[in-house]
Amino acid sequence: MIDVKEYSIAVIGLGYVGLPLAVEFGKKYKTIGFDIQKERIEELNAFNDKTLEVANSELEKVIVSKEIINTNQNTGLYCTDKREEIANCNVFIITVPTPTDKHNRPVLTPLVKASESVGQVLKKGDIVVYESTVYPGATEEECVPVLEKISGLKFNEDFYAGYSPERINPGDKKHTVTKIRKVTSGSTPEIAEVVDGIYNSVIEAGTFKASTIKVAEAAKVIENSQRDINIAFVNELSKIFNRLDIDTMEVLEAARTKWNFLPFTPGLVGGHCIGVDPYYLAQKAQEVGYHPEIILAGRRLNDTMGIYIATEVIKNMIKKDMKIAGSKILMLGITFKENCPDIRNSKAIDIYRELITYDANVDVYDPWANAEEVKHEYDLPLITDKKVLLQNKYDGIILAVAHKEFLGLDLNTIKKPTSLVYDVKSFLPKDKVDARL
Repeated sequence: MIDVKEYSIAVIGLGYVGLPLAVEFGKKYKTIGFDIQKERIEELNAFNDKTLEVANSELEKVIVSKEIINTNQNTGLYCTDKREEIANCNVFIITVPTPTDKHNRPVLTPLVKASESVGQVLKKGDIVVYESTVYPGATEEECVPVLEKISGLKFNEDFYAGYSPERINPGDKKHTVTKIRKVTSGSTPEIAEVVDGIYNSVIEAGTFKASTIKVAEAAKVIENSQRDINIAFVNELSKIFNRLDIDTMEVLEAARTKWNFLPFTPGLVGGHCIGVDPYYLAQKAQEVGYHPEIILAGRRLNDTMGIYIATEVIKNMIKKDMKIAGSKILMLGITFKENCPDIRNSKAIDIYRELITYDANVDVYDPWANAEEVKHEYDLPLITDKKVLLQNKYDGIILAVAHKEFLGLDLNTIKKPTSLVYDVKSFLPKDKVDARL
């Protein structure tokens, strides 16, 4: 068993999840952050985080050089894209993405590749902890066999495993990694104690030790499934109330006066968690012979909201006697959520794609998104300069993402007297919009 004073931690994957965690571990342990993207490592070693999850000033305090990390210094974070440089670590934490394919089937390739990389440097006594969202059983059924095969070591005799689901909320500066209670688990009772102790040493909110790895995996996957179902419910309510000519947000405001009413609001459900995780649980359920009715119904409804919103915009423009083909429409926001540069699995793109099928000319403005990433991911030219907007007059304006900058945008300067303003997020003052979700 590794003594607490001898921990040397490797964090595999330095994205939205891995970097904040690596920074916290680097404050207390000798930590090496590993990522296969060379440009990401160069960026971090220049004390810059394009995800905006960690302040540059904080990176400057914790990131150290290779020379320093190789000394007897017990703290600091060294970032590298060279696998051999994590060989001397004894705790490996894997935080790579777990996406779905175009058919909504789980893709474990990043997890398998990360396991192969760790397997090549795994030694007797080492612990491998997974944070990536998976279905119950994936760690021990899919990942551990890879570690055994590559390393030649035997599970729970030569090396051990743990699972501690990530709870990062991109863009949230209040509920940061140390402020959210962490679920932990281990492949043996003793290792569960070790894993819990490692996380408890850096998580201010404390930890919760699950009885098994499968319990921890299941806890993670139902967290976002629950949110997905609740959002699907209010999205369905918005469709019903729209037909009844009732303002959904006013209904929810009234309902919130009851102490136990859950404050969910309608909208787009994208990103790498809520829009993906339910499919992992559904896949495993179907493997054991159960068809999950509610989970998949919620997914179907939420996945079609972008098309629904675009259709509502077109209907409202027609009511204003506006010609759709050739009209000029502005969409505000393309990231998957407000005040965050993350464009992964953004459902705002569904609005754009549906609108252009009506031969409308659609501009997209987002001060948070990276234009090159948007072009690469969605083949969409992005406006990032507010000055460009002022050169246009739009027939329709859609607020798709509630970035704080949009509150200060004077829509009167970019819209025509007859223009339609549609607010997906109920973010703008009600008297400034023509319709909202």
